[in-house]
Amino acid sequence: MGHDFILSQSDGRPMYLQIMEQIKLRIAVGDWQPGFKLPSIRELAVDAKVSVITIKRAYQDLETEGVIVTQQGKGSFVAAEDDIGQRLKEAELDQHLTQVIKTAKSVQLDVEELISRLRKRWPEA
Repeated sequence: MGHDFILSQSDGRPMYLQIMEQIKLRIAVGDWQPGFKLPSIRELAVDAKVSVITIKRAYQDLETEGVIVTQQGKGSFVAAEDDIGQRLKEAELDQHLTQVIKTAKSVQLDVEELISRLRKRWPEA
């Protein structure tokens, strides 16, 4: 079957977070569309070489975040929101922005200087 989940022991983050990130990425890039049936917990655990508990935790947290829905006896599915991919991309952007702000503060840049730097780099990107 193979879902090619690349997990890193050296990542430092728990495996369930890495699983969640990879599922979100597949949804964000459109590989897994709204309504797509996810692999079963057991299937993905075998595939990713992690415990069932790890996958279960990832699926539970994704459900809490509204990314997937689980139907008893039927399995888990990507939430049927048309803009789920866009929502996940924006959430990822917000995480990056938080990191940028922390870095800017650590070098004593104020918000105006940060915005100015962003404006300068905008055309390059």
